[in-house]
Amino acid sequence: MNHIGAKTEAAQTAWDQLAQTQNYEHPIRQQQSQTISSPTSAPKLPIAAVNNQTQPPVGQIQQQPPTTPQPQQPEYGDELHPELVRQGWKKFWSKRENRPYYWNKITNESLWETPVLNRQFDPLTDPLGICSTTSPSGPNSPHSPLPGPSRPPYKPPLKRNLSHPHQASVPMKKFVLAGPWDLEVQSSVYIYNRPPSHLLHPHPEIEYMRGVAAQKLFQTFENLCQQRESIKAPKGSFNRWLMERKVIDKGLDPILPSSCLPEVSPSMYREILQDIPIRIVKPKYTSDARKQLSRYAEAAVHIIENRLAPAESKKIVKWNAEETFEWLRRTVGASYEDFQDRLEHLRRQCEPHLVETVKSSVEALCSKIYHLSVEHVKKIRERHVQLLKDNGLHDPTPPLPPSLRKEEICSPIQFALPPIRLPVVDYQFERDHINVKYTHPSSQQPDTHTINMTHLQKLEQLYRYNCDDNFSLFIPRLYCMLKRYSTFLGNYTPVQQESEMTQAAIPASVFNCLNVHFGVTFECFASPLNCYFRQYCSAFGDTDSYFGSRGPFLDFYPTKGSFQANPPFCEELIDATLQHIDRLLSDSNYPLSFIVFLPEFKDKPLKCMSRIEDSAYKRKLLVVPAMEHEYRHGYQHVLQKTEVNVKSTNSTLVCWLQNEQGYQLYKPTDTAIDAFLESYRPGKDKNIEATVAESTVTTTSSITETNNKS
Repeated sequence: MNHIGAKTEAAQTAWDQLAQTQNYEHPIRQQQSQTISSPTSAPKLPIAAVNNQTQPPVGQIQQQPPTTPQPQQPEYGDELHPELVRQGWKKFWSKRENRPYYWNKITNESLWETPVLNRQFDPLTDPLGICSTTSPSGPNSPHSPLPGPSRPPYKPPLKRNLSHPHQASVPMKKFVLAGPWDLEVQSSVYIYNRPPSHLLHPHPEIEYMRGVAAQKLFQTFENLCQQRESIKAPKGSFNRWLMERKVIDKGLDPILPSSCLPEVSPSMYREILQDIPIRIVKPKYTSDARKQLSRYAEAAVHIIENRLAPAESKKIVKWNAEETFEWLRRTVGASYEDFQDRLEHLRRQCEPHLVETVKSSVEALCSKIYHLSVEHVKKIRERHVQLLKDNGLHDPTPPLPPSLRKEEICSPIQFALPPIRLPVVDYQFERDHINVKYTHPSSQQPDTHTINMTHLQKLEQLYRYNCDDNFSLFIPRLYCMLKRYSTFLGNYTPVQQESEMTQAAIPASVFNCLNVHFGVTFECFASPLNCYFRQYCSAFGDTDSYFGSRGPFLDFYPTKGSFQANPPFCEELIDATLQHIDRLLSDSNYPLSFIVFLPEFKDKPLKCMSRIEDSAYKRKLLVVPAMEHEYRHGYQHVLQKTEVNVKSTNSTLVCWLQNEQGYQLYKPTDTAIDAFLESYRPGKDKNIEATVAESTVTTTSSITETNNKS
């Protein structure tokens, strides 16, 4: 797989250099233009003017005095053979290398030396780093060379490759994509072989339908909370419901649950009850504490009078509410702590009776949301299967596990079915970002998603590592991935959600330290937008596999390696993650290490923290204090660089879980722990990015000087 050159400016991709040359066309646009006009319809270049000149008489030639011929300097492309031009070859000038090169607009191949007629396409020949992955070539391929005169067997020109015996002294150019990541780290993770996935390839129409279904489901959830319980929907509750359901969901949809037992979500049920009769917040002033106490008493009386409640419950709630009102009337100058203590006393007295009164109503609300999700999943699946049938494919059945179980290097997900034809997805480049637009047949306005140029370069690089379709499907698959995370993060509502916290990442400086001191090369919870390494697990294996994902972590079974795990803040998911890690450490006889990052909530500690305290594989446990470390925002792919790093308002608990072999190989020594804490210091992330960019420029310039001297 070819690498792409690093740029000192984040807004410049590898194709921008070619855009400065004459007659340039973006490779994605070439794929669209080639489907309209065939290669044989390209106009032929005129024969040289020398062949069209009328020959003078022989006598006149003999009478002319001998003169020294003056060679005419040809323009770029004129000295190429017409057959080469017909095959797509053009000559350009490399400003970086200060020398000419040749580029084939059909195969995206680039050469330093003049190409030869009828040569076979070599996917490894890409000295400029402008070529994408190899396109298929063969006798029936549109990229195969045109017929021509027979020649002896072709010897390819010398490539800038260290493996060539005559070029051992010339260093091979290494392109590093600068940014808050390191995509050049090779994976040291091994897993047991697995069959091809029965997941369906993503489709823009299906992703649009799924986004509309999730939007309707969220609006229904808000309306039910307001109409039935007289409360606002808990902030971020819908997003946590999606994560909690997917822990136990056996359905076929990647986001919406459709096969869960029990149907009532413990997460949604618990969060709705916490906001009944009102949502309790920490007041800022004494007057706010007084108002909150009065509102709680009024809301409790309203619920107990308008619901079917036992007489004893009504009596207790009303008596405590009247006592609170009487205390407020006769108390003057009460302190902040007095109001808070009185509120806590009122909650202890009324909450059991209120929960018993609204319990059945809240369960019915949760059950209705789940059944609506099942109906949406059924419609989406039927449409997806219909698209398969229109392309001559059938809905795949779950594959059988391999008969011979063996270990192999961890690789991205492989699909059982080939991809189908995708609709046109438009895109528009702006100054520092790109807009990806898809217009559904039932919609008049395009569905637009934005990503900055820095992360677009990153996705291009990840796509090169994992796909070989010559970027013909890059834009549609990019839209599917962006639409999936937009649906998951809840961007369908103008109200700011807490869901972006599920995509928050630790700083690049910490990742660099984990790789250097603890051998970490793999992320257990990441996405194509926030990953640091090019190998990771993510929530959506279908849309993310084109960009390096190995699928969900709970379906991932490694045998050896060092991992970083930063699960989203969902208690059910964190508990399932700790159980899964414990099973992996117990079953493996090879070095296995997990460094787990968890939030530390002092007011509401996680119940699953006991699993870490009681774990036999706990080797080290430390706490990074709040406001003394940073994290990267969940919307880092659309924010400005100055807005990405955010200080953490909660402490972060870091735990090393390792089996005996992993402890010996990745031991958390005092020196390594000191380096880890130093990397978490605010501001280190910016220093790491500057260092990476500076090293990239230095490497590129030194290699250029070496090549010019040679």
